[in-house]
Amino acid sequence: MGIVPLERALQLAADVDLDLVEVAPMARPPVCKLMDFGKFKYESALKAREARRNQQQTVIKEMKLRPKIDPHDYETKKGHVVRFLKAGDKVKVTIMFRGREQSRPELGYRLLRRLESEISELGYVEAAPKQDGRNMIMVLAPHRATKAAATAARTGAPREREAGAAEAPPAEAAEPAGTTGE
Repeated sequence: MGIVPLERALQLAADVDLDLVEVAPMARPPVCKLMDFGKFKYESALKAREARRNQQQTVIKEMKLRPKIDPHDYETKKGHVVRFLKAGDKVKVTIMFRGREQSRPELGYRLLRRLESEISELGYVEAAPKQDGRNMIMVLAPHRATKAAATAARTGAPREREAGAAEAPPAEAAEPAGTTGE
């Protein structure tokens, strides 16, 4: 509409039952727009809510180890770390030192480096090992491809199960309970 005096702009807004909204107050002259302000606020709130819903939630799981961990226990803990990384979560690995173990931080450092090398195909070190009082902490994060696959599996897996359940009956239902096939 071009440059219009304020009184004329207010009159135009009142004629069409809309609001006069200042869009760019710092411009010379200030830029205004005729719109339904309530509808604008509602739509912007909807967009903000949708953006929050689509936001990625980062979950940090924690795994605690000791420097003198048994090989089997180490493998179990490593399995948990692998599962967390495959699910797309970050993992905070903590080595807890007690008593004289505190004088040998290289044991914890070596253990963290070993874990890092064994899970290198699933994730990478986001925060290098560092001593924090009695603990040594390292943060592992999944690779982008792993995280994307985990997200796709989370959103697509329930639908696939429902479709598969409708097509084929469960194995237990095929044979009545208590029969031995004699």
